[in-house]
Amino acid sequence: MDRYLGAEEAAARLGVSRQTLYAYVSRGLLKAHDGADPRQSRYLAEDVARLAKERRRGRRPKEIARSTLDWGLPVLESALTLIEGERLYFRGRDAAALAEHATLEDIAGLLWHVEPALAFPSRAPDVPPAYAALLPCLAPQPANETLLPLFAAATDDDATASWRDPGLEARGAGALVRHLAAAALRAAPSAEPVHLQLARAFGTDAAGADLIRRALVLCADHELNASGFTARCVASTGASLRAAVIGGLAALSGFRHGGATARVESFWGSLDGGDMAGRIRRRLESGEPLPGFHHPLYPNGDVRAKALLPLVLPRLPQAGEIITCVADLTGQPPSIDFALVALRRALGLPEGSAFLLFAIGRCVGWIAHAREQRATQALIRPRAVYTGPRPD
Repeated sequence: MDRYLGAEEAAARLGVSRQTLYAYVSRGLLKAHDGADPRQSRYLAEDVARLAKERRRGRRPKEIARSTLDWGLPVLESALTLIEGERLYFRGRDAAALAEHATLEDIAGLLWHVEPALAFPSRAPDVPPAYAALLPCLAPQPANETLLPLFAAATDDDATASWRDPGLEARGAGALVRHLAAAALRAAPSAEPVHLQLARAFGTDAAGADLIRRALVLCADHELNASGFTARCVASTGASLRAAVIGGLAALSGFRHGGATARVESFWGSLDGGDMAGRIRRRLESGEPLPGFHHPLYPNGDVRAKALLPLVLPRLPQAGEIITCVADLTGQPPSIDFALVALRRALGLPEGSAFLLFAIGRCVGWIAHAREQRATQALIRPRAVYTGPRPD
C-alpha cells in the first residue's frame, strides 16, 4: 500500500496545488488509481517521483527531447501493452499469467483484436521460388544472421498492404509470423503452432516445447521499445506490415536490444574454467558491464525473467550460480536476455537461438503496433533540437 500516495501527499511532493495535480491527470501526465474509498484517488509513488524529476529539469527543449527519448515521458498513445508496478500486461491481462497456458497465436489474436483461427488458418502459406533459391546460398551463415534476408525473400508487401480488407490483412499478418519462424529454421512454412514447429526442429521434449512456448509469449511485446517504435514509424508512412516487421528486425539486431543475447553468450562463455565470482569481480573492476542483468523498467527484477527462469534453472544449475554471484556482487537481477540464453543452453539449442526466439515472439508485437499506428492515419515525424553551427 505504501507504493501509493494520496492526493495531498502527491501534490506536496510535486510542489503544486491539488488543482494543478488534477490538471496533470487530465493531461495524461499522471494516472489516478482507485483506492479503498472511491471518493479519493491514489497515485503511484514512482509515477509522482518521475513527474517531479521531469519538472525539475525545466522546459528547456534540449532536456525535454532527451528525457522523452531516453526512458522518459510517454510520446504515443497505445492500447496494447502496459508496464506498471513492475508488471507487464497485454491489453490489461497479466503477461506472466498468460504465459502459463497461451500460445503465441493466442497472444497474436489478443494484441491484433482478431480470432486466432482467422489469422492462422489450417493451410500453411506458400513458399516463393526466391526463398528456396536463397536457402543454399546462406547455409554457411548462422541462422540469426540470415533471418532478415530469408524473411524478406519469403514474403511480399501485397499480403499486408494498407488497402487490404481486415480479414485478408489478418491472414497476411499470421503468414508473416509463420514465414519468420520458417526463416529461422530455414524450412518451409508450417501450419503447426509456432512453438511446436521450433520444438520439433530443435528436437526438444514436451517440457522443452512448453518452455519455448512460454518464452515466445513473454517476448511478444514490450511497449515502445526501439524495435516496436521502429515498426510504428514504418507503418505510419503507409507501408505494409511486412515492411514494419523488416524494420523491427533491423532494430532488434542491435547489441543494445535483441542482439544483447549475443553479449550474454560471450559473457557466459568467459566464466568457464572455475572461479566464477573472481572472474565477474575482475570484469566489474575493469569497468566492463554485465550483459543480461538489470532492466530500467524493473528495478526489482525483469518480470519476464522471473516467469521463465524458475522452470529453466533445474535443467541448468550453472545459470543459478551466475545469478547468485552477480546478485552478491552488484545486487542486479537477470533480464529477459539472460533468461533466453539460459533457456537456449538448458535445451541444447544452437547458439543464436535465443535471438531467434526473441525475434519470432516480438514479431507479433511489431505487427500489433504497426496495425494500431496505421489505424491512426498519422505520420510519425518528430522535430529535432538543432545543435550544429548557426547560419550566418
